[in-house]
Parts: sequence; structure tokens; C-alpha cells
Amino acid sequence: MNRTLSVFLFLLFSSYVFSFAQKRPRRVPLEVQEKKAIEDGFLGLTTNGKVKPGLFKIKATGISTSEVRKTTEAFLNSLSKEQQGETLFKVDDNEWRKWANQHHYKRQGVSFRDLTKEQRDLGFEVLRSGLSARGMKTTRDIMRLNETLAEIRNDFEEYGEWLYHLTVMGKPSKTEPWGWQFDGHHVIINYFVLGDQVVMSPVFLGSEPVRADSGKYKGTVVMQEEEAQGLKFMQSLSKKEQIAATIQSKKGPTNNLAEAFKDNLIVDNVGLKVSALDEARKKRLLALIALYINNNKERHAKVRLDEIAKHLDDTYFSWIGESANGSVFYYRIQSPVIYIEFDHQRPIGLRRSPFPTRNHIHCVIRTPNGNDYGKDLLKQHYEKHHK
Repeated sequence: MNRTLSVFLFLLFSSYVFSFAQKRPRRVPLEVQEKKAIEDGFLGLTTNGKVKPGLFKIKATGISTSEVRKTTEAFLNSLSKEQQGETLFKVDDNEWRKWANQHHYKRQGVSFRDLTKEQRDLGFEVLRSGLSARGMKTTRDIMRLNETLAEIRNDFEEYGEWLYHLTVMGKPSKTEPWGWQFDGHHVIINYFVLGDQVVMSPVFLGSEPVRADSGKYKGTVVMQEEEAQGLKFMQSLSKKEQIAATIQSKKGPTNNLAEAFKDNLIVDNVGLKVSALDEARKKRLLALIALYINNNKERHAKVRLDEIAKHLDDTYFSWIGESANGSVFYYRIQSPVIYIEFDHQRPIGLRRSPFPTRNHIHCVIRTPNGNDYGKDLLKQHYEKHHK
């Protein structure tokens, strides 16, 4: 290759890199995103900026929430007054909305790293009382894989198994609204309680890596069923249905939309409308949805799944990327009462690259139309009892 051609190719490549860099959006600091989100107030995720009314009702479910109340009371009683001051907030406090996946986000509440073993065990009992065995295992395994990431990077200040915070909103009660939030890298759970009703959203689940090949927790693996069943559902569709579901053929570095500080996100219904499917595929899609909802306690999960099933014909399934075995992809399930995203993302904590990989997964579960954090139920409760 002669010198002139080499210089030309170098300049061409440099121009391309500069152009790519110019097109990349500037990252807005998390504290700025948080401040703006709070100032904007809360509406909820919608398809057009308007909440559909009447979707959620205060009603008896007949399913006791006494266990989660008692375990939370026991946890709070184990804390010092100073720790309680860091952990307790009002039930309508904006603390609900102050969560983010990023490991460097400044969190509220007590860190599991700063708790004694006895306090930490009581904190885990809070989670265990609200989650199914599957949900608890997924949560703990994500925490363990955050320890694996700390081992890989040799950085136990930024990453680690115990860098997770627990806050309690409101006073645990049989009749008054209250709840808790578990917040840390790759796992966030918002858990609202009103009587015997539970709203568990937003929920964020993910990991990088998704499998520990070495170290303290070698063999730990997460999110494989959500990945496999999502792909199998896409592959079960006819060619015409796959085309309808695919909203973008090329997978980007990150495609999730509804992560932190996106409580008022507007996402139009796109992709394949479920009403066009036969009963067998509808049943398969419900099974895919259940993988996410069944992180909740079994009986509360059933109430939620029954609610979702009522709106199944108004549900949309959308896909980004290819659908061959081994592909990286994104999928979204959206209805008036449920919003789920699964996304293969580019490496961040491991070796950085602009290309998405199966070794970094993000999932988001939300309740659209104003009931994330149980806010619709809380509003109804205030209107009825606290005028």
C-alpha cells in the first residue's frame, strides 16, 4: 500500500470516528436526570401522554400481607436511631422515584455492607417475605454476580455483593399504605402495599456478567430462561408475524427505554398485536410474561397475571435484532397494565465494546398508566380517606 493511499485511509477513518463521536448523545449526569424527573412530577408510562383511567381498583384480594409487614417491622427495630433516620421516608416521598441501575449512583437508606450479620439477615427476610423462591434466588444471584464483577475488576469499592440499599416508605400497617425499595447495581425492586394488595414495580433485573466462570460464586448464572423463552416465542411466530413484530432489524448497543428517571415515558404501541395470534401462541406469551411476574409471591403473582390476561388482546410484542439461535436481541411486551423490556447490552463493567453481548442483560418491568409504585392506588386511598 503506498503512502498516499495510507494517508487517505487514515483520514477517512478519522473522519468516520469523529462523525460517530459527534452523533453520540452527551451523557447527562444522573443527579441532573433525577432532579429533572422529580421536578416534572409523576404521570406514569403511557402510549400518548394521557393515562387511561379506571384500570386499577382498590379491592380485597384475600391474600395476607402480614408476613412482609412483620419482617419489615423486625428489620426496622434492629436498626439504630441513626440508621432508621436514613431508612424511613413518608409513603408519598419522592424517594420511591430515586433509583438507578448504575453502580456509582448515590443511594438512600442503609447499605447491606454497613449492617451487622443479624441486621442483614433480617433485611433478607424482608425480601424473602415479598418475593417468591425464584424471585429471591434471582435477586441473590445478581448480588453474587456483582461480587464476581468486583473480582474480575479487582475493585471492591465500586462493586460487590453487599452494595445494596433498603428503604421503607410509610409505616408498616394492616390498613394504611406503605412499602419498601431495594436498590443497587442490576437489581431494583419497588414494593408497595395497601391492605392485602401489592404493586411490585418498577423492577429492574440484570447482570454483567450473567455467568460466573470463576471466583467465589463460580457457576452462578441468571436471566437465561427470560432470554431463551423470549427467543423461542419469536421463533414460534410465522414469517409474516415476525416481520410485524420486528421494529428494527439491527440490534443497537442498548435499546431499553424505561430505565431510571423514565417514569413518564411515552411509548407507542408498536410491533405485533397479540389479538392476531392463535390461542397456543397467546398461552406461550402469557408463560413468558409469567417468568417476570412470578418473582412476586405466588398468590400475589396470580392476581397480577389474571389482571394482565384480561388485557391480552390489547397487548403488543415487539422485537429488535435477529432471531437465530445465539443472536443478541431486544424484546418488549406492552399492554395497558404491563410493560416488560429485555435487552442484550454492550459491555460496560467488563471489556468495553460498542457491540451488544449475551453477557450483559437488562430487564425492566413497569405498571403503565399511573400505577408504578402503587401511585394510582395511593391516590384513590387519599381521595377516599384523607380529603
